Amino acid sequence: MSRHDGAFEARLGSVALDVEKTLAARLDAGGSGGGKHDVPERLGAAMRHAVLGGGKRLRPFLVIETARVLGRNDNGPLIAGCALELLHCYSLVHDDLPAMDDDDLRRGRPTVHKAFDEATAILAGDALLTLAFEVMASPEIEPDPGIRMELVMALGRAAGAAGMVGGQMLDLAAEGRFHRGEPPLAEKDIRRLQAMKTGALLAFAVDAGALLGRASAGERACLREYGEALGAAFQVADDILDVEATESALGKATGKDAARGKATLVAALGLERAKSERDALATRAISLLSGFDARADLLRDAARFTIQRRK
Repeated sequence: MSRHDGAFEARLGSVALDVEKTLAARLDAGGSGGGKHDVPERLGAAMRHAVLGGGKRLRPFLVIETARVLGRNDNGPLIAGCALELLHCYSLVHDDLPAMDDDDLRRGRPTVHKAFDEATAILAGDALLTLAFEVMASPEIEPDPGIRMELVMALGRAAGAAGMVGGQMLDLAAEGRFHRGEPPLAEKDIRRLQAMKTGALLAFAVDAGALLGRASAGERACLREYGEALGAAFQVADDILDVEATESALGKATGKDAARGKATLVAALGLERAKSERDALATRAISLLSGFDARADLLRDAARFTIQRRK
């Protein structure tokens, strides 16, 4: 356990509160520019159900803390982190649908399609996705339109067909949904799947903070590699929690990866080797911050958090 652990947990909790308040205000207003009364009541309620009332808010934390390491402390990174969180929440709503992972619980509560219905869940996800890009383009984040454009483009790449959505497609294919009887994915293919499905948005969070903090080319490259290693460690840790955690602790069903034949490093390597891989990835993430001073200690602790978390 890191000697900075108390500071990390306190800061993560503080950021989560700031993110919750900011997201609630955006959803109450109907977006970044208002228009609350134009949002159908049921759709707005489903969006709030999907976004508010839980979550570690790790992605916004990474945006904010990376920018802070580079000397930026205004609200721009918070708003950018909230845009990213809106997109992340859309992905959870759609992942939980019966046509995808068919989950009934998320963060200890009924998933959106259970609390409302499938059609409302699809539309709520669509609305959160588009709201994410509306917020990310806002001048509140950054006065330089060139940087805002780069953020929007990078988020589109991380979330799209060559990123998160493509990773979800590979994940479904690995279950044998489309071609039965195929051999399990090789380890290198599982790593690619996970880098796309989970790693891309976590890496983007760090890269967004680097952009907003005006990182040099060398600093941005190191931070990007840190984000990629952190994302990989986070996904392996998730796979391990699906095996070891309880449903009450995790806030969602457990043991489903093996039941569905999902492609995970736990399945490919075994539980103990997967734990070693998780720890090695976190160690690599920390080593990539060697060129940064003590202001990066909370980013170092974020890597430790990925291997110590229980939910």
